[in-house]
Amino acid sequence: MLLTGVHRLLDDAAAVAATGVAGSIDGEPLQVGVDLGTASCVLVVLAGDRPVWVDSRPSGALADGVVVDFARAAATVRDLRDAAQEALGTELASAATAYPPCIPVADARACTFVCEAAGFDEVALVDEVAAAQRTLDVRDGVVVDVGGGSTGVGVYRDGALVRLDDRAGGGHHLDLVLAGALGVALEEAEPYKRANPREALPVLVPGLQRIAENVRALTVGHEDLPLHLAGGALMIPGAGDVLAGYLERTVVTYPHALLITPVGIARSAL
Repeated sequence: MLLTGVHRLLDDAAAVAATGVAGSIDGEPLQVGVDLGTASCVLVVLAGDRPVWVDSRPSGALADGVVVDFARAAATVRDLRDAAQEALGTELASAATAYPPCIPVADARACTFVCEAAGFDEVALVDEVAAAQRTLDVRDGVVVDVGGGSTGVGVYRDGALVRLDDRAGGGHHLDLVLAGALGVALEEAEPYKRANPREALPVLVPGLQRIAENVRALTVGHEDLPLHLAGGALMIPGAGDVLAGYLERTVVTYPHALLITPVGIARSAL
């Protein structure tokens, strides 16, 4: 997909999320994506590839991509599903969800079980990098999905995946750095980062460089390819420039990067 098309899709999804008003489904088939994030859980509904419902709830039920509080995760997804069904006036029976690349199969399946416990009858499972790629459609480049607990990296050449891996380190670790530097509680770090990005960025540079080193290690032999950043962890003005300067590579950023993977998960639904 051309960059303008990606930007338009993400802008549309963000607009739906901001207004809280459901779009018209016009009898079109619906695709539902559930992103079980570390910091928040996001549900996206597409109708004919148009975002018609986008909603999120604080999560905390996952750590490094692994479900650590099954009951809380299921309750969060159930709440999101109920709200979406009420807004759209229709039942949502199937969905897709995603897991970080390279985690054990049992942990990946736990994401499916969460969605089933929340009321979905059929649940498709996809890795998070593949989901981000469903949105970005990178032909020659590296998809870098920086979530709350880990960083997934997929290398694409001629549109084909040639390497896929994952390393611990993401938004949660950046919050730890910021909380320690400011002397505040961990739960206060993320709101501070969003409200004061200019002040937060210099403090976060070492953490961003750690993420950059993970990307470097996972893309040896592919240094010629640009990096495409997905995920909410790096939605700080200037974060992409830090990675670009540190790695001396081209970095492509997107508006509303937090929605790249959830939209791609929805596109992966049956």
